[in-house]
Amino acid sequence: MANSFKIRTDLALEARESVEETQKEIRGVEIDENYDEKNEVKVTRVVIHTKNAARNLGKPMGTYITLEAPAMLEADEDYHREISETLARQLGMIIPNHDKEQSVLVVGLGNREVTADALGPNVVDNLFVTRHVILEYGKAAYNRTKMNLVSSIVPGVMAATGMETAEIVKGVVEQTKPDVVIVIDALAARSTKRMNRTVQITNTGIHPGSGVGNHRSALTKESLGVPVIAIGVPTVVDAATIVNDALEKASYSCEEPKVLTELNNMYVTSKDIDATIKRLSFMISEAINITLDGEFEE
Repeated sequence: MANSFKIRTDLALEARESVEETQKEIRGVEIDENYDEKNEVKVTRVVIHTKNAARNLGKPMGTYITLEAPAMLEADEDYHREISETLARQLGMIIPNHDKEQSVLVVGLGNREVTADALGPNVVDNLFVTRHVILEYGKAAYNRTKMNLVSSIVPGVMAATGMETAEIVKGVVEQTKPDVVIVIDALAARSTKRMNRTVQITNTGIHPGSGVGNHRSALTKESLGVPVIAIGVPTVVDAATIVNDALEKASYSCEEPKVLTELNNMYVTSKDIDATIKRLSFMISEAINITLDGEFEE
């Protein structure tokens, strides 16, 4: 297969693997892997320390935590609860000042009308939102003296609103002044084996629409003025990915087929994506609820 063909990915883990295929070592990148045999969950932490490493990987400097669980596709509520708890622990480690009371804005990116892109809105639907109650009645309404103020928004897509997602979110941030923003979005994977089986958490923010190659204004600490934590699940792959995987398995070796280039702007998802999004969104919202409902010392 000719090296000129490049399949896009939003996962830092896959970007690292892609670079390692052509060079043995990537300087400026710290990698830590842990595997939970009991729950069959692999957690990989990739930290990009230098600008040169960021250029090589095509990802901004920062921390990327990837949780891989092949059984994530199974309709097992107990297993998904364990994944949520693992995800919550990782999320707690990457949110700045997680041990202190904060105001948190959760943004659900995506299009409700497109199932594979509805992860963000569905996560927000299951969140435990508290800001409005606390501002009106105080924390005593929850029988607590210390509690995070959690708010949420689903900004929709520009085709429906006529506004960039970043414009909407920036306006909300300026008015509500959260301490941290958590953004959820659907991503694109390089490998079919990671589709709907992988969760990525990063402190580098996100580019709305990047999952389908539709790059919009970034949601980052630089653009919003507060830390931005991004949570994403690859729900689609390039159509060319499937062809590429098949050709590699067949040890296909000749000049790059024209069909791969033609498929490069097409994206594919699984046939049961509606049920999958429902499970994944509940799992992520549960992880966020666990993380933000922490007890604080008096």
